[in-house]
Order: sequence, then C-alpha cells, then structure tokens
Amino acid sequence: MSTQADGSDFEVGRVTDLDDELTAELFRSSFQSAPRNVGVTHRWRDMSSAQAEVVWQSLLDWVRWFVATYQLTTSVVPDCWWRHSEIVAELYALQRAEMASFTSDDSGFGPLAFHERLPHAVERLRTHTRTAGCVGLLSHKEPSPRAVTADAAFDEWKLSAHQKRS
Repeated sequence: MSTQADGSDFEVGRVTDLDDELTAELFRSSFQSAPRNVGVTHRWRDMSSAQAEVVWQSLLDWVRWFVATYQLTTSVVPDCWWRHSEIVAELYALQRAEMASFTSDDSGFGPLAFHERLPHAVERLRTHTRTAGCVGLLSHKEPSPRAVTADAAFDEWKLSAHQKRS
C-alpha cells in the first residue's frame, strides 16, 4: 500500500477542462463567499412595527404555501400558529432556511439540506402544537407567559468565578 509519507505522488487525472468548471460550480459556495439575495433575517424582538408588518405578511404567505405543499395537518401547524411564539420561531426559521436553499450561489445542495432537516422541524412543530393544546380543544388556548426572575442569590452568583481550576 502506497501513502504520501513514502514519497510517492498521487494525482487524479482530468478528462477535460469542463471537469474543473463543474467541480467549481458544485463547490463554489464552500470556497468563496458570494452575496446571497435572500433578504434580512430579523430578530422578532428587535423589529419596528413597520418591519414586523412586512415580515408577518411574508411569513403568513410562506406558511400557507408550506402547509399546502407538504399537506400538513393542524397537529403540525395549528390554525392559530401565529399566536404561539415557539411555533412562529420554528416556522420563521424554516422559512429562512427554505429561502436560503434557493439562492443564486447555491450549487443545488441547499434544497436537499432543507429537506433533510425538514422531518426534524416537523417533529418539533408537532411537539410545540401538542404542548400548546389547541388541536385537542379544537380552539385556541392562550399560552401562559412565564417570567424568569432573578433574586439576590443570582446577583451574588454572577459575581463569582464558576470555572474549576486544577
């Protein structure tokens, strides 16, 4: 068995210059950053009301397409999806991922990657929907907000070192 360490060279033969072009096209996004034309991904809590209106409408249009295309039931995306922040977050992430899969600099692997991740996202949506409880009730169930508070013990804790030193 010959290895690079024993001094022999290994060279892959090339059939035509077209091979280089095809390889470059397939792996271009791995070697150079090209501008992507997918728009801005927003953090919901930082949007102005004008931005939110545009993003919400875009998400609604996308969710309608998504539910129809993949024939998703209300156990995955309930009719009141927009009233559940965890479902909105998952759908928005899926929307952005799907949009990024179809950019001009994608070599064709983006759609495949999106579809490889889709079953996991659908399962998370199903879990969020089950937890929300709206489907079983056949109506919207308002989520109970939970606020995490910090007390004096946290103030003391954050000031001390938390890494064990050997």
